[in-house]
Amino acid sequence: MTKKIVILDYGSGNLRSAERAVARHGVEVTVTPDRDAALNADGLIVPGVGAFAACMEGLLSVRGDQIIGRRLAGGRPVLGICVGMQILFAKGIEHGVTTEGCAEWPGTVERLEAPVVPHMGWNTVEAPEGTRLFGGLDPGTRFYFVHSYAVRRWELPGDPSGLIKPPLVTWSEHGDRFVAAVENGPLCATQFHPEKSGDAGATLLENWLATLP
Repeated sequence: MTKKIVILDYGSGNLRSAERAVARHGVEVTVTPDRDAALNADGLIVPGVGAFAACMEGLLSVRGDQIIGRRLAGGRPVLGICVGMQILFAKGIEHGVTTEGCAEWPGTVERLEAPVVPHMGWNTVEAPEGTRLFGGLDPGTRFYFVHSYAVRRWELPGDPSGLIKPPLVTWSEHGDRFVAAVENGPLCATQFHPEKSGDAGATLLENWLATLP
């Protein structure tokens, strides 16, 4: 049966380029703000470009935070892209203004400390062992980034019981290190744009689609 993917339309993101990139893999793709469609899809993609605060405002206007939360509570896959990844963290700070995020993960999105900002262009990543998103990709593979903000420090609390599997975090560097991707059960996200990353991005999207139940 053909997998059904919804790209959440909340007024932000490269919706049509993401739609085309995902549709190439033989799945049914719908771009919509509809809550029921987003909840019932096999996979949900949350894109995002621009300012953290504006993206959160748009997301809240379609109850996107609730959609993401309900999907994850039921173990249903979600993929965030660029600012669609950033809003999954606890908060973002831009121009001295703090905006609350979806808080699916702890961490703060803040301005990159680098000689040149924004970070725009191709860059390599450091993927962890056990990654599924980056399966089949060489360590020197490059992805396309366009951003001025990122999660630069992320210390996850330990779990003495060993029962909670920590997220798999992929890092990259531009001036300093920042989170480039996260794999955490049904919730995955990339700071870079897979839909603009050529063959490498196509492989990553194919890998994500392969994780869908």
